[in-house]
Amino acid sequence: MASPRTITIVALSVALGLFFVFMGTIKLTPRLSRDAYNEMKRAYKSYVRALPMLKKMGVSSILLRKSIGALEVACGIVMTLVPGRPKDVANFLLLLLVLAVLFFHQLVGDPLKRYAHALVFGILLTCRLLIARQPEEQPPEKRILSVNGDEQPLIDEAAPEKGKMKVS
Repeated sequence: MASPRTITIVALSVALGLFFVFMGTIKLTPRLSRDAYNEMKRAYKSYVRALPMLKKMGVSSILLRKSIGALEVACGIVMTLVPGRPKDVANFLLLLLVLAVLFFHQLVGDPLKRYAHALVFGILLTCRLLIARQPEEQPPEKRILSVNGDEQPLIDEAAPEKGKMKVS
């Protein structure tokens, strides 16, 4: 049976991956929701207007929206389907992307309700990354000491003896 840690990582990976595939697709095409697509177009125009540096670098609102959407779709697919280390890389890239989007929302002065979802999914991405990077708990090894040919279990010095409490 899978450990609770593994179940948590898989559940978060699939849920977050599907969410970012969905959100990235909305940024790329109006097929899922024309209203949401038009809202994304409007929002990214305001982001580019608020950051004239992007305009000077030749980044239009269309390029910014499509780049972020494509990155979300790609990382979402990796989070959902690809096992191992690439999930952590995709998780980290999505976390950076969420931080950039939060910056954009703050820059244009959006109210909290407009970017609350980004905060929640940023926290979920952080939790998933922290859980995935923790080492798997291993059961303690039983060490054996051989004294005069007799094997005896070695008492772990860090663990308190039975019936006694360790006080620090």
